[in-house]
Amino acid sequence: MTSDQYKLITTAAELDESVAALSRCRVIGADTETTGLDPFTSRVRLLQLATPDQVFIIDLFKVRALDHAGLRTLLTGDEPVKVLHNAKFDVKMLLHHFKLETGGVFDTLLASKLVAAGGDVGHGLAAVSDRHLGVEVDKSAQMSDWSGEISEEQHRYAAKDAALMLPLHEKLSGDLERLGLNEVARIEFECVLPLSALELAGMSIDADCWKKQLEDVRRAHALTATALKSQLAAGVAQLSLFGEPDINLDSPAQVTEALAGMGIKLEGTRNWQLQPFAVRYPVIHLLLEYRALQKSLSSYGESMLSHVNPVTRRLHPDFHQIGATGGRMSCSDPNLQQVPNSPEYRSCFRAEPGRKLVIADYSQIELRILADWSQDVALVKALVSGEDLHCVTASQMLGIKLEEVSKDQRAAAKQLNYGIMYGLGAQGLANRIDCSIEQAEELLHKYFATYSGVAAWLREAANKAIGDHESRTRSGRLIYFNFDANDRAQVAAMQRLGKNSPIQGTSADMIKRALRLIYEGLRGIDAAIVNCIHDEIVVESAETEAETCAAIVEREMIKAAREFIRSVPVSVDTAIASAWLK
Repeated sequence: MTSDQYKLITTAAELDESVAALSRCRVIGADTETTGLDPFTSRVRLLQLATPDQVFIIDLFKVRALDHAGLRTLLTGDEPVKVLHNAKFDVKMLLHHFKLETGGVFDTLLASKLVAAGGDVGHGLAAVSDRHLGVEVDKSAQMSDWSGEISEEQHRYAAKDAALMLPLHEKLSGDLERLGLNEVARIEFECVLPLSALELAGMSIDADCWKKQLEDVRRAHALTATALKSQLAAGVAQLSLFGEPDINLDSPAQVTEALAGMGIKLEGTRNWQLQPFAVRYPVIHLLLEYRALQKSLSSYGESMLSHVNPVTRRLHPDFHQIGATGGRMSCSDPNLQQVPNSPEYRSCFRAEPGRKLVIADYSQIELRILADWSQDVALVKALVSGEDLHCVTASQMLGIKLEEVSKDQRAAAKQLNYGIMYGLGAQGLANRIDCSIEQAEELLHKYFATYSGVAAWLREAANKAIGDHESRTRSGRLIYFNFDANDRAQVAAMQRLGKNSPIQGTSADMIKRALRLIYEGLRGIDAAIVNCIHDEIVVESAETEAETCAAIVEREMIKAAREFIRSVPVSVDTAIASAWLK
């Protein structure tokens, strides 16, 4: 790109001219260059805005451009459409530094992921540009110093990225239209702002509480390791000088050999292979307990505290908006979605003094989606009744009165209700409720006889995945399935995904819609969304406004769900607490 194709904006007069030109466009390309990646320690240096004819590069160190009413209106409004790649980064920077809520976003990264529908391709700007436009992008200048005097090469680089947004928008918007993805794209694009605000708000963690929990886990881990080695000694020929087995508990080969020496023959030592033996053999139960503690130390250890921001003293995780093929978000740095749902861990995440956490989650949302999609008469009736669904399921399956359902019968029905859409079979059910394969098969038979509409829908969903190599969520999100039709294991795996992906993906669509509605609903009160885990949203508010906040969150979550579920009631469980506890 030559210098006559971009214009540097360093004065108020030049800014007026650029805003006038930009306002005449229906779509503009947008990008920023910043002095770093952390909004709390970095600044926004350049704002690049592209028209089909020219790119305007605004040097925010030289002109207070975002005080300009016309430019703010242009950037916050639904029109013109602002096309960005990985929009969350730029939106977050502009929101933090200038209190500017970017509207009318079209994110080429999210669009690329929607179009790829789970395909194994890259979604960085260089990969997207090469794949969709056949244009190579040189990103070598991306990490250069943007805080000092900016070179012509840097200006050209900045202008190119913004200009590239326009042909990418044309190509990707056409692909979204062709594939019927406009509705899910709208949901994704509208979620960028609330997710940016969520990351900026961050979540508070009590470091002392976390360290104490880690110490408790380390102690339990050491005790469990000693007890496990003691039990494995019966199967190990070589003992140490101290009488302990000379075995590495983290070595599958050595553990398998030791268990074989005890007369326990296994096909493998993965957790799912061990589960069926845990009830019969205490040593297997202990091995699983050891591994759970080991995972706690590796996944939720001291590294959690290393992510505390030195400026805010809070955690600001990175949410990956389309983190899975079905549309679910993932999270990193740190991964708050993997924090165990137990009081010991969650009590360490606390509201600031004078504030409260509002914790809200959808009740049995995937089952409600399944009922709405399948229109199974019995399941819809059970959910409409308001009775305990698992008790109702057990009652209908076994032909007994609701009040006669035992604790074990309810537990079996619960496993079926939640597991059936994940392809739960007789072996899996037997492992979960500790019964024989024959008993599990009988329960499955009774379940599908009770919910014949569910059985038909699941069968149709599995067949569609195999026959069409794709599934769709209620919003139209596309999920491709790539597999070898001659490989029975791959076919079975795709059948399971075909059953679950439309349901789980619709739940993901719903929570993203809820985030946007809650963000809008909280305007005017002292509250901010601070976390989101699949079907759960956490908001931190002033203590005096917690009740109002909870009512808004519940109302907007139900409103979002109503866009996807129509024939069964939707409920949201809400709690107000000082810590992340319900």
